[in-house]
Amino acid sequence: MMGLSVPCFFSFVRFVFWLCFLDLLAVSHHFASSMMQPLCHDDERSALLQFKQSISIKEYCYGDHSVESWRMEGGNSSSGDCCSWNGVKCDEQTGHVIKLDLSGGCLYGSINSTTTLFHLVHLQWLSLSYNYFNFSEIPTTINNLSRLSHLNLSYSWISGQIPPQLLDLRNLVSLDLSHNSVVVVPGKKTDYLELREPSLQNLFDKLTDLKILNLDNVQISSPIPHILANLSSMTYLSLQDCGLKGEFPTKIFQLPNLSVLRLNKNSDLTGYLPEFEKTSPLTVLAIGGCGFSGTIPSSLGNLTKLVSLDVSFSSFLGELPISIGNLASLKELLLEGYNFSGQILSSILGNLTQLDYLDLSHSHNKFSGQNSSSLSWIAKNTKLKFLYLSDLNLVGEIPLWLMNLTQLTYLDMSHNQLTGPISSCLMNINQLSVLYLQSNQLTRNIPSEISNLTQLVDLDLSSNSLQGPIPINIFQLKKLQKLRLQSNNLSGTVEFDMFLSQLERLEILILSSNILSVFMNNTVANTNSQKLTCIGLRSCNLSNFPNFLRNQDSLLVLDLSSNSITGKIPRWFLNDSVPSLEYLNLSHNLFTGFDQHPNVRPPYFLTTFDVRYNKLEGALPFIPSMFMAEYLVSNNKLTGEISPLICMSKYFYALDLSNNNLSGVLPQCLANFSDGLSILALQGNKFHGSIPQTFMNGTNLKMIDLSNNQLQGRIPRSLVNCTKLEYLHLGNNQITDVFPSWLGTLQELKVLILKSNRLHGEIKEPDENFEFPKLQVIDLSHNMFRGELPTKHFQSWNAMKVFNGSHLSYMHDEIPQIWFDARVASSDISDYAYSMTISNKGYEYQNSYNEKQNGNRDRKPTKL
Repeated sequence: MMGLSVPCFFSFVRFVFWLCFLDLLAVSHHFASSMMQPLCHDDERSALLQFKQSISIKEYCYGDHSVESWRMEGGNSSSGDCCSWNGVKCDEQTGHVIKLDLSGGCLYGSINSTTTLFHLVHLQWLSLSYNYFNFSEIPTTINNLSRLSHLNLSYSWISGQIPPQLLDLRNLVSLDLSHNSVVVVPGKKTDYLELREPSLQNLFDKLTDLKILNLDNVQISSPIPHILANLSSMTYLSLQDCGLKGEFPTKIFQLPNLSVLRLNKNSDLTGYLPEFEKTSPLTVLAIGGCGFSGTIPSSLGNLTKLVSLDVSFSSFLGELPISIGNLASLKELLLEGYNFSGQILSSILGNLTQLDYLDLSHSHNKFSGQNSSSLSWIAKNTKLKFLYLSDLNLVGEIPLWLMNLTQLTYLDMSHNQLTGPISSCLMNINQLSVLYLQSNQLTRNIPSEISNLTQLVDLDLSSNSLQGPIPINIFQLKKLQKLRLQSNNLSGTVEFDMFLSQLERLEILILSSNILSVFMNNTVANTNSQKLTCIGLRSCNLSNFPNFLRNQDSLLVLDLSSNSITGKIPRWFLNDSVPSLEYLNLSHNLFTGFDQHPNVRPPYFLTTFDVRYNKLEGALPFIPSMFMAEYLVSNNKLTGEISPLICMSKYFYALDLSNNNLSGVLPQCLANFSDGLSILALQGNKFHGSIPQTFMNGTNLKMIDLSNNQLQGRIPRSLVNCTKLEYLHLGNNQITDVFPSWLGTLQELKVLILKSNRLHGEIKEPDENFEFPKLQVIDLSHNMFRGELPTKHFQSWNAMKVFNGSHLSYMHDEIPQIWFDARVASSDISDYAYSMTISNKGYEYQNSYNEKQNGNRDRKPTKL
């Protein structure tokens, strides 16, 4: 201790002692505090564990699996601090569970009034969003959670009527029930959450403290009550795609705290925009796809806080007001389908210096036929990151002015008429993460400079006329997740394993309908490959079933159609390898059957099963799942009968069992098992007995083909309930009946073929109520009718007439090519066409029926 005096030494020792004492005191205080903080309550721990037992956790789901980590200690359900579990938060004073965040938890199952989560009566915050609750209804016991201030059930697959008990939650400040509509049948919401009883009026009457309300896609189908204009605390209101109708109360636009207002996709919601004050707090205004009318007021320029404006697909009169250029904070401008002037818009955009999102898509009335270079004024907005220019009917090459938008991350120029090569100017926009150029007329090779776009995540070049090989440089795009190259003229041999080994983030890969030969190493399954969600390899010269699919348990869409794959579908495939599969197309191959006939249920979410045009033998492949929408097995060698269990799916859109060797009696349930069924194709089999008798009101059937069977009896009178029916083919059976004049009430019927049956009697003069208003084709040949066809039928069948200049005549000599719109809804799958043989003057003609291309062509129906 040289140089340190004794007094100084003792002072130093005292200082160190006090430091140690203070540290010890702090540690003791922290330890005492943690000891005093109460553990979670036994009943709440038990409720959480019981909930875990009542629900499944999807292993193949991307999420945080919070519930999976909930465990009791030492096998004792009364031990363990649930307050430390993932997604659980407790009150620091009482130990009660007050917050539960299970969003994106990969939960799978049902909830009901006995679900123990609703025993957590101290909850103030509950989120179950982004889970799968199997179309459960919101339990009536929701009102046990009377302390709730925040409730989020969005994207959770719940359905049914919102219970009145939810309106007992008077402390709610934030309520989100959005996006629970599920579309299985194309074009129809087949399961949805609805707010009718109680109504929207009741909700606003009871939940007066609401600040945030999101009911997007909830079916409300009512006017917006004026009481909403009194909820001065509302800051966020989103009612998109709710079926709202009536006039929107303009005072809602002027709520003093309303920052976000979204009303998109309510086409029956009318109204007009008011005059806006400079004090308005609006930051987001979205009224696209509504029925608002009048003009957009120039006072819209007073909304100086506005960040996002959406007036897409609107019916406003006049031009956009120049004052929109005053919106200095505006970052997003959506004018999709809007009838604006390019010159006016150019002036407006020049002042919007903060704009980074611009959508002009579907405005083809303004840009049709214009050269893409004429939009160069867009390049003034150099901060643009998102640019949507799809479906504008633009011509010319990809414009050079795009190179000025160096910050662009998202570019969509799809569905135009662009020609020439993929421009090198795009290859220098190195921030691009999404590039959509599909459905144009682009030619030449995919440029090797594509590797410059190192940030690319999503690339779609499909439906062009691109040629040559897929450039090897594409494998340098290490961030690529989605690659769509289908429907081009690409050629050469492709090493499929390169996509799996080099593009480790790839999720979607579609190479279909080119001139490619895809080579796969089928000797060993690649157990380390990434998990793809969509694979399209139609017409890729495959001859073996891909072995790598053994490990693709995240696969949603698989298309291997139009190849030359032989043998049997392997037993491992449908049984357990693809549990999440939703769409499967194995049609137009050489499959002979299943290695092991799948007696087990198909993948739970499988909606489309297409094995048409193979050589499959044996009974029908498995019983369709609950969600099956399209079950397509035509043109095989299948035998046996149809089980009534085929009717268990309520989402059927298309059922095609045609041209097999099926036999037996048709199950009666085929007439009414699914409201969404549009296509019923059973022709070309050996069915006998009667046609199902009870076609119910409200059916969506557009096409029925039962021809070329051995069906007997009468034509069921309940067919008059099929008010959307366009095509009815009962030919080549043994039906005994008189002419079904009552079918003339079907307003949409275009084709009626009853040939080669045992129809008899006279065809009488048509009643004015039975006039077949849209009938274009009728074939009654080879029956036992007597007498003549009354001329009044020809006079009333107006759809068979054509104007040729000023001359009105019945067309003859040729059989029409009639087209029927029955699209198989899924990825890039082609339209589903039907054929028919029609007799004319003793000859028979084979015709397709697919109304999509009917258009305005001159139609020449047969003489009768």
